[in-house]
Amino acid sequence: MSLVMDFAGKTVVVVGGTSGINRGVAEQFAEQGAKVAVASRSQDKVDDTVVALKKAGASAAMGFAVDVRDAEGVRAGLKSVHEAFGDFDVLISGAAGNFPAMARSMSPNAFKSVIDIDVLGTFHVLNGAYPFLRKPGSSVINISAPQSYLPLEAQSHVCAAKAGVDMITRTLSLEWGSDGIRINSVVPGPIDETEGMDRLAPTPELREMTIQSVPLKRIGYKKDIANACMFLGSDLASYISGVVLPVDGAWSQGGCGGIGQFLGEFARSQE
Repeated sequence: MSLVMDFAGKTVVVVGGTSGINRGVAEQFAEQGAKVAVASRSQDKVDDTVVALKKAGASAAMGFAVDVRDAEGVRAGLKSVHEAFGDFDVLISGAAGNFPAMARSMSPNAFKSVIDIDVLGTFHVLNGAYPFLRKPGSSVINISAPQSYLPLEAQSHVCAAKAGVDMITRTLSLEWGSDGIRINSVVPGPIDETEGMDRLAPTPELREMTIQSVPLKRIGYKKDIANACMFLGSDLASYISGVVLPVDGAWSQGGCGGIGQFLGEFARSQE
């Protein structure tokens, strides 16, 4: 069965959309004719991504550089997109920070940096975008992680942060539901050609071990996450809100294949 989703004329904003999974998501929306805006901290990455989005088929593309910890900067950037493209049909918040570290040796500032990027950053993006979201009819998607519901060694900061992201998803699905705004989280598993996968499996042996730990016996691709985002952003998902959706080949059902133990051993070796 073949299903093509047409986003021609729709406005899609992807924060964190200049690299990894988020760029893959932005490019797939572009292929379906959307007007796509991206944001990240690097203006060079923004410029490069905008060129790629136009080549991919976006009806229009733009971007802005901002640190999601800067609430006013986020709001100003989103306002510039609204002035150019109109109300947002799909908003994807994907900025994140991560590094393996044991809590006993992690500095308060290191812990705080991940909380600030993930939790405060998500709040800044959603709060800043609220005036520009189509009401009713818009879809907000937060890119989460298995750490939001699975405790993993050397990830206390990320577990706390991503749990916060998913609770923002759940609570705002209640607060904004009467506006006709749907809010969901997508939880990627191991995804090929991303920094996360490079950290998870830096050698061929670890890559094969990761593949075998996924019940579907394959690594995910950026298009797998993009497809889930496109579904949640479409009318096919018009009655889906407040959901935390794993897109991981059932990886999280088995505790993510012992990745917590691996990260713990690595972090201990660095202490």
